[in-house]
Amino acid sequence: MGALAVGTRAGLRGRDHELARLDQALADARAGVSAVLVLRGEPGIGKTALLEYVAAHAAGFRTTGVMGVESEMALPYASLHQLCAPLLGNLPLLPEPQRDALSAALGLRQGPTPNRFLVGLAALSLLTRAAEERPLACLVDDVQCFDEESLQAIAFVARRLTAEPIAMIFTLRSPGGDELTDLPGMTLGGLNDTDARALLASAVPVALDPRISDRIVAEAHGNPMALLLLPRLFSPADLAGLWPPGRRPVTDTIEGAFHLRFQQLPPDSRRLLLTAAADPTADADLLWRAAERQHIPAGAAAPAEAAGLVEFDHTVRFQHPLARSAIYQKAPAPDRRAAHQALAEATDQHTDPDRKAWHRAQAAARPDENLAATLEDCAVRAQGRGGAAAAAAFLRRSAQLTPDPARRADRALAAALAGIDSGGLSHAHDMLAAAAAGPPDETRQARLDRLRARLAFTQRRGTDAPRLLLDAARRLAPVDALLARDTLLEAYGAALYAGRLHTGPDRPEIARAVRSAPQAPAPPRSVDVLLGALTDLTLDGYPAAADRLRQALHTVQREQRSATPGADQRWMWLACPVTPEPLAPELWDDEAWHELATGAVTLARDAGALGVLPMALSYEACYRIHAGDLATAASLSEEAAAISTAIGSAPMVYASLLLAAWQGRESQALRLIDAARTEALTRGEGRALSIADYSTAVLYNGLGRYDAALAAATQACQYEDLGLLGWALLELIEAATRSGQPRAAAAALDRLTERTQAAATPWALGVEARSRALMSTGDEADGHYRQSIKHLSRCRITVDLARARLLYGEWLRRRQRRGQSREQLRSAHEALSRIGADAFAERARNELLATGETVRKRDTSAISELTGQEAQIARLAREGRTNLEIAAHLFISPRTVEWHLSKVFTKLGITSRRQLRAAFSSSAPPLSTM
Repeated sequence: MGALAVGTRAGLRGRDHELARLDQALADARAGVSAVLVLRGEPGIGKTALLEYVAAHAAGFRTTGVMGVESEMALPYASLHQLCAPLLGNLPLLPEPQRDALSAALGLRQGPTPNRFLVGLAALSLLTRAAEERPLACLVDDVQCFDEESLQAIAFVARRLTAEPIAMIFTLRSPGGDELTDLPGMTLGGLNDTDARALLASAVPVALDPRISDRIVAEAHGNPMALLLLPRLFSPADLAGLWPPGRRPVTDTIEGAFHLRFQQLPPDSRRLLLTAAADPTADADLLWRAAERQHIPAGAAAPAEAAGLVEFDHTVRFQHPLARSAIYQKAPAPDRRAAHQALAEATDQHTDPDRKAWHRAQAAARPDENLAATLEDCAVRAQGRGGAAAAAAFLRRSAQLTPDPARRADRALAAALAGIDSGGLSHAHDMLAAAAAGPPDETRQARLDRLRARLAFTQRRGTDAPRLLLDAARRLAPVDALLARDTLLEAYGAALYAGRLHTGPDRPEIARAVRSAPQAPAPPRSVDVLLGALTDLTLDGYPAAADRLRQALHTVQREQRSATPGADQRWMWLACPVTPEPLAPELWDDEAWHELATGAVTLARDAGALGVLPMALSYEACYRIHAGDLATAASLSEEAAAISTAIGSAPMVYASLLLAAWQGRESQALRLIDAARTEALTRGEGRALSIADYSTAVLYNGLGRYDAALAAATQACQYEDLGLLGWALLELIEAATRSGQPRAAAAALDRLTERTQAAATPWALGVEARSRALMSTGDEADGHYRQSIKHLSRCRITVDLARARLLYGEWLRRRQRRGQSREQLRSAHEALSRIGADAFAERARNELLATGETVRKRDTSAISELTGQEAQIARLAREGRTNLEIAAHLFISPRTVEWHLSKVFTKLGITSRRQLRAAFSSSAPPLSTM
């Protein structure tokens, strides 16, 4: 990893706390408990030295590691390949789907685009296999330089390590983006003055003039590398004049020190080091082949090593990433091009065509159409391996090398689109600016407007995107009618999110524009079917549009089933992620919702579409909440938030609001809701306000504060938000009937019935019957409640079934039908408690108490004490699944499954899987009649 020449121990002065954490991580792994730790800090602060400490003290461990190297182009899974390379002897032992996925990702075999989940799971299995013989230490250095695909896969592994004898230690440069915020970590600060002076003294064989010593300590700001390097690289005279007046970043100081030492080397050594710095693979054989082509003698290595800048072995290791960066970035452009040209000539066309093309591109001094076209081919191959970020990098350079201005602008648009899809939003912005500089062209300008709007939507989801997209569609209509219709669909989706805060075109205006746009082709494409259905819904009403909406939903399902990353069929989530989302809940189709929600995440992951993935994760989380799987919903929501933060897009808060509301945690929920309102008003995202109102209504109905629930639900129903209005009407009807507002309830029931009768699914008919029962009396109410439970028992929406039983139980108790009420309330209480809908569960408990039963709150041995993952594993084991099957289902290792089950058994007081069914069936708090 490029150790400091002064040795590891000297660089660790003042790091007792950090060393203790690392020692504990190794001790945990030796004991069979996984340890993950992320070390953050500025360059030179000592992160790599701490990794070297781990390597030196991992007695009895097998060690594998990978160091990130800065590069404008990182081939997909390159860093994962480095980490896994020493362990590939275990590859044949993996299950075939995992083996095939990992082999394809690492370029070991040809095959279809690998499923990213399977790649991550395969990497986890590979590491777990290696750790069966002895503990494994994974040292992951400079993760900010990894290719996006490797980072996702390795982070996937780290998040699932639990009961494996594996210690995984990351280092991450800060400040900067951080995709590992959810993992345990610590930030390294500078050394205090005493430790800094002691470290400086240890690096200098003779006493320094106190003024020079004071200057070094002051300018180093406690940075160990600066303290160690400066007195070794400069004379006292140099040091006295090294810094101009005023403070400069420590990073600049260190880079300057490295570059000065580089400039003092002989010319051949400088050329050798520049060639090494231009190659991110650190392949010594490749370097020497490139050196031969530049007539650099083998003796050029010795001065570079003696200067402490680099070590040559079977790999090339720079003392520090800043040394490599300083050498490469400060080199004259002709020298960099010469280095890349030599590397291109030395790279084998058959085994590594993409890297060869990249070096050729970096060596190019002028535009070259043949080379630009070659880079387009490289982008296609990268996309086929799931490398969206690499594809975007190839396309950017392809655009830059295109001689024809019009074609260059078109390629810049393609690069911008790839950047948006991969989450490279700053690069996308630059490519859009390059496209705008092209010669005038109406079609290109319309496409440019379209992508600008998509970028604005991804970053802010505000009110400007609908106008931009509608204008682009109108510009496109005369020259590209099909793309115009695609853009109208995107405009509709953007207006959906602007919602009640729209300042430009709203959904009705866009729907009217659709009807005046060029007609759909015959036969219509999927996008045309969806656009027509949404237009009918907006202008003609729900009953008239229901059949066409169903047709559109079925079309979306067929498209998603047939989609593969890179194929045109993935448009519904990559090109237009917002409009298919509400279709299934709008039609009360829980089966379709389940299929689309889980499939959307898979598509986005496989395509590496980080710009879309947070939305897909949030979509699935919302489904999981309604299906009663709040633990999985929480995990998905956290991942969506982490990715949004990492790529700089607007956060997806919908699922987190719903989750807090259903959990009934008032202070937490209101804090999230208030923050979401503020953010939504700032951005102009009206849909988020409606979600906040709906969540507030759910929260207060659960808490039994019906006046507050009625106020929130009324607000949520003011604007007809697609896929949300029906839910809000349910809350309004319950709150209104309990608040003595029958007129409001009746009006809401009429609006609800218009939708549920047209949908006619078990979910729709079930919630309509439940709502109608609230408005009825006597036998009529009883019949509606029974019908509600019958219908809802046939669908996946567990929360609505549990609430139907709760309302029926409450109604039965008030009619003195205690035995029947207890039956319903017990079922409701058990389900709501198991789900984690605590406020509604407490309502059921209070009703049971009123029937004369004592209901003990769950103690520490009850199901509620299980973590979300423990509960998932226990339920799967109860269904008869093996550890291997559970591991594959949850993307964890079999050892982790075994570890979690042992904790489940302890908490539930059981000793075998056979007892799980009884434990779960009796997991509701014990009941006793008073």
